[in-house]
Amino acid sequence: MVHIDLKYIMLLSPRLEKFKKVRDNLFNFRCPYCGDSQKHRNKARGYFYRKKNDFFYKCHNCGVGTNLAKVIQYIDSELYQDYVLERYKSDAPKTEPPKFEFEVPKFKKIDPKLENLTPINKLNGSHPARQFVESRQIPEEFYNDLFLCSKFFSWAKLSSKQDHPRLVIPFRDESGEVFAAQGRAFGKETPKYLTIKFDDKPKIFGLDRVDLSRRFYVVEGPIDSLFVDNCIAVAGADFEHLPFSGEGMTIVMDNEPRSREIIKRMEKLIDNHHALVIWPDTVTQKDINDMVLAGHKDVQEIINNNTFSGLTAKAKLSAWKRI
Repeated sequence: MVHIDLKYIMLLSPRLEKFKKVRDNLFNFRCPYCGDSQKHRNKARGYFYRKKNDFFYKCHNCGVGTNLAKVIQYIDSELYQDYVLERYKSDAPKTEPPKFEFEVPKFKKIDPKLENLTPINKLNGSHPARQFVESRQIPEEFYNDLFLCSKFFSWAKLSSKQDHPRLVIPFRDESGEVFAAQGRAFGKETPKYLTIKFDDKPKIFGLDRVDLSRRFYVVEGPIDSLFVDNCIAVAGADFEHLPFSGEGMTIVMDNEPRSREIIKRMEKLIDNHHALVIWPDTVTQKDINDMVLAGHKDVQEIINNNTFSGLTAKAKLSAWKRI
């Protein structure tokens, strides 16, 4: 049924201001319910997103959350009737239009560990923390689960002579519970990344979002994972001890052809029959976020077109490395 939903999203798109495709199965536009910001006409905080075999809607301004059918009905009742007949004609009763119910999507709740932190989507556009996140071009759909911590070391119960604010990125398990968090420096504070654990679990980011039943991707940094469909990240680049099988998994390491350590890891992953990305020469940036900032809007396509395994991966790696 996904292809029908995509068809009607496209049919509805001319009625949705600032409509754009963010990536596969994710679309952004100005909210038809609240109209988004009247002061800032470029604000677009409404999203269609896929969950299993259905599309849902969420506005990160007014908080409306519903399914695609209800949005179509709200905007165009005639198109809604066509959608209902096409989407459900195989099960539709002959005497009346079909009745259906969708499970309301569950959005992340504030974990007690994060209660004293401020979600980025609650900050106004002039706040330096929000400006930083926007400057990295992080998709706005994730702003509700990125947080400002004004005194990171105090919050994390770490000793430091000079405390400072950091961007907090929560690590959630499959049930959505926070078991770790990464603090990303806003400036030149060192180290740039600090990861703390609340529970003794592998530091894997994105377990609450990934669908392991289809092709999924593994990158090094949590922020990089936000630009790739169905993606998780490992803190510390520990790709060799993932609790997943190699089938259906693509490993995406940073673009560092002069790093002996990276090349050794890639050689070992190939020997262990993993599929991994060998970046093309047209890409010179180190990581995915930098690629996006440099203007590569097709990072997902670059990844898919440059994924190799076995002997082909060995040959590509030999040509790629610079040591």
